Amino acid sequence: MKTKRIQGKTALAAALFVVAVFVITIKLMNPTPILISVDGGEAVSSQISGVFTSYDMILLIASSIILTISGMYLLFFDSDENNENSTGKPAGESVLEERKMKWKEISETLKNDEQKIYGAIIDSEGIINQSELAEKTGFSKSNISRVLDLLESKGFVERKRRGMGNIVLLK
Repeated sequence: MKTKRIQGKTALAAALFVVAVFVITIKLMNPTPILISVDGGEAVSSQISGVFTSYDMILLIASSIILTISGMYLLFFDSDENNENSTGKPAGESVLEERKMKWKEISETLKNDEQKIYGAIIDSEGIINQSELAEKTGFSKSNISRVLDLLESKGFVERKRRGMGNIVLLK
């Protein structure tokens, strides 16, 4: 299993996000200030609701701005940095390359007809209409269906119904 390391700007944005959430939570959860007044010999306490000092308001506004900026960075702008692997390629491309290598290893263990049909599916990026396989391989539709049944029973392909035909997917 691959572990994902958070580095650079992403780590800073994540830390700022957590700190801003913490500050906002603490400030909003503070107890309401209490006013104690002495009338004659009697002390009277009363709560002042909804009162924040100007320092509290500045801190809340600054934390909200930091929270928004760091959240937006983590959601939108960091995606390119996180979606690249050590080779600098986007994650989708590297996954496709890994799958192609796995599929090619599998294709070497198959018989001739199976290998040709499996190879045609690999050439079409792992997804193809079943009807197109007849055109690409030159096999009859019944032969393709029989071979796909074998490949499906081995767990190498999957067929999904689409309208009047099937789409064949490599697993």
